[in-house]
Amino acid sequence: MASQRVERRCGGKGVGSVLTGFYERLYSAFGPQNWWPGDGRFEVMVGAILTQNTAWTNVEKAIANLKGAGVLTPLGLKRVSMERLAELIRPAGYFNIKAKRLKAFVGYLFREHKGRIDGLSKKDTESLRRALLDIHGIGPETADSILLYALERPVFVIDAYTKRVLVRHGLVSERAGYDELRGLFMDNLPPDVGLFNEYHALFVRVGKEYCKTKPICKGCPLEEFL
Repeated sequence: MASQRVERRCGGKGVGSVLTGFYERLYSAFGPQNWWPGDGRFEVMVGAILTQNTAWTNVEKAIANLKGAGVLTPLGLKRVSMERLAELIRPAGYFNIKAKRLKAFVGYLFREHKGRIDGLSKKDTESLRRALLDIHGIGPETADSILLYALERPVFVIDAYTKRVLVRHGLVSERAGYDELRGLFMDNLPPDVGLFNEYHALFVRVGKEYCKTKPICKGCPLEEFL
């Protein structure tokens, strides 16, 4: 398992201390990232769906279009036609697919919670996560992003940057799946929303600046960690 691999790789150090050390190095280098950008919980949820397979700058353009059209509300997205919605979110890429995902999410919101975000807040985290994963087009990363950033639940979001950093430091196997990586953090760090929020954002930052497809190890905050 991932926890055992971390302990072996780090000479028997506790997994929690290793992960905390990573966090401290990254935070010292980059400071607070102020994630997730968004004006309110619903906008954060929409952004989490739109950001799949695209850069955030593209999502910002799509969200600006939705705002400009006056449809960036649960009711607005429910009423707008699929064709119009796809056109508005075109900058985010895969716009036809993402329009269907947004419609599916809003459909769930109205079907189960009368279109109210507050309805989501009343469900326990694991039940809500299962419900989100049952919605067409919402996978683990998107569900956890909604839970963490929009609903302030202490769940850890795993993305490609996180896995890449851990694999390159020999802490996890390339074969490690999403739930295994998620468990590595949630089982060994305190369930703190602020910590999980910042840590994920810092992984994205180091991934974009240093741990690229072709890595730039010199000067990386984690270069000398192990």
